[in-house]
Amino acid sequence: MKKSDLATSAIIIAVILIIIIPLPTWLLDALLIMNITISLFIMLASLFVKDALEFSVLPTLLLITTLFRLSLNLSSTKLILGNGGDAGHVIETFGSFVISGNLVVGIVAFVIIVAIQFIVITKGAERVSEVAARFTLDAMPGKQMSIDADLNTGAIDEATARQRRADIQREADFYGAMDGASKFIKGDAILSIIITIVNIVGGLIIGVTMEGMEIGEAVRVYTLATVGDGLVSQIPALLISTSTGIIVTRSASDASFGVDLSKQLLGNPNIMLICGGVLVAMCLIPGFPKLQLIVIAAILVGTGMVMRRNILKEAEAPAQEDTAAQAAEEKRKPENVLNLLQVEQLELEFGYGILPMVDVSLGGDLLDRIIMIRRQCAIDLGIILPSIRMRDNIRLGTNEYRIMIKGVEVARGEIMPDHYLAINSDGVEETITGIETIEPTFGLPALWITKKQREKAELLGYTTIDPPSVITTHLMEVIKNNASELMNRQQVQLLIENLAQQQPALVEEVVPKMFTYGEVQKVLVRLLREGIPIKNLGTIIETLADYGAVTRNPDELTEYVRQSLARVITSRFLEGDDVAVVALDSKVEQLIAEKTKRTETGVVTILEPAQLQSLYKNTKEIIDRMAMEGKKSVALTAPAIRPRFKKLIEQIAPNLPVLSYAEIDQNMELHIENIIKI
Repeated sequence: MKKSDLATSAIIIAVILIIIIPLPTWLLDALLIMNITISLFIMLASLFVKDALEFSVLPTLLLITTLFRLSLNLSSTKLILGNGGDAGHVIETFGSFVISGNLVVGIVAFVIIVAIQFIVITKGAERVSEVAARFTLDAMPGKQMSIDADLNTGAIDEATARQRRADIQREADFYGAMDGASKFIKGDAILSIIITIVNIVGGLIIGVTMEGMEIGEAVRVYTLATVGDGLVSQIPALLISTSTGIIVTRSASDASFGVDLSKQLLGNPNIMLICGGVLVAMCLIPGFPKLQLIVIAAILVGTGMVMRRNILKEAEAPAQEDTAAQAAEEKRKPENVLNLLQVEQLELEFGYGILPMVDVSLGGDLLDRIIMIRRQCAIDLGIILPSIRMRDNIRLGTNEYRIMIKGVEVARGEIMPDHYLAINSDGVEETITGIETIEPTFGLPALWITKKQREKAELLGYTTIDPPSVITTHLMEVIKNNASELMNRQQVQLLIENLAQQQPALVEEVVPKMFTYGEVQKVLVRLLREGIPIKNLGTIIETLADYGAVTRNPDELTEYVRQSLARVITSRFLEGDDVAVVALDSKVEQLIAEKTKRTETGVVTILEPAQLQSLYKNTKEIIDRMAMEGKKSVALTAPAIRPRFKKLIEQIAPNLPVLSYAEIDQNMELHIENIIKI
């Protein structure tokens, strides 16, 4: 435990003990002076903060200082009533100074101070805290979306985004706590009035009945001590409530309150000159003290003239020399080329014609759609998509865009703003007029039509897509096809740390004791490469734990994981009426098994050219025939043959899912429509 924590605990315990243990007058004097010092310290600290979160301990500090002040009130009350009105020099001095021989004036002054704190400062600070807490909570969704938008455009990184989200949550917690902490000061003011009445009434009773004083003497002695006690407690309370009001009314700034005040209130010389002129004009009104008006007006006018002269001198200074000197200094500095070495994981570049779709002020919603893509990838694939860097590129066509992964272009497309893309997906016979094009995502023939034609096209059976949806659909498909390239070790660490919050025992056993992040990454990359989501990361890590002692080969581990994800694979590839299951002939499986050899570089399968050509031809014919019937082919093989056949067939059918019998859910009924032979 840190020393500061021990000291804080000791202070709080000591405050509580003050309530119980009677204090001598000399110790009470020291604690009262300390109370004033702490309150003054808190008020000065509130003036120098630049943001409310820099003083986030204030709500808890209000509770502790209020408890300390109340404990001192109780101790002073014990001394006033039990020590003949003698509660120390501090209380006596405050009472004598305020009363100054006039008891009524002293009581009125004390009541006014309590009223100022209770009605004006505390009430106002409480209301501001309440409104600030409400507005902060209401603004949280918008601020979160703004952070996500900055993250997607590459303006900030993941660490900065997390810090901003944490600051937003802290800000909401702070103003909510301040709303409640203001009640402490309010209750303290009410209790001070009650203690004052108790001290006066109790003092009179004790002085007259027990001490044998005259009524006038008792009133003088106990009222003096009571007013002094009230002032000693209310002045620190007034300082702290003022600090509360300063903090909750303070806007975020790069400077302290004093610097902002001098810039914003006293920074314009015209204001001082006008105020000075008004004061001079007031001298013409009979009855006003002319000497005081003239002195203050002279100070304002003189200060304003000096400020104006300084501003004019600064404006006439040769700014060009400073600029030239700075430019020369920059040239002499060595160029920082580290930023030029950075390669973005995922980029979307576009021509200037697409800018209105990105600019929120122009009604563009492409940024919001990009945010939805990141969420959809997390839901569908189970991956944390890196921030998508979006920027315009004058080298592209006006309405052209391109998608880049690790600095290399992987896809390109072109849209027509103010048009809709019409795709004849249902074989509609009636045609409509439009500009012929190729749909960029799947390469389907399509038409660009005007907004007026959209309703007609949809009535005829065409599928119409607006330009932002064309871009986001293309981007989503590219991400799905290249998700394995985006799965780096940093992404794996984030996923496993998230899993550790739910299943700490599992993660502690496997990572990094059995497998490193790099070894887990190899398995996840192989799954994503074949379109298998890794959202069920717990099952994947459990399978690695089960078979980690059997093999360290990532290909073999991937096959074990695939079998554990049988339900996921079945639902993803085999459900639906448009799926055609294609099995591998037993002779082909036997041939592949015989031609597979283990070498120093790994397991390889080498077929004769004629055999390989025949396998390619027969597989391609079956896939094309199923596609003509509107069906998606899924190949089915024995578990040991599956990875070998997938590698062989990847050249001619990269998107053909190849599953093994061990990866099929037991409740799934299969109907094999074709057999792949050689």
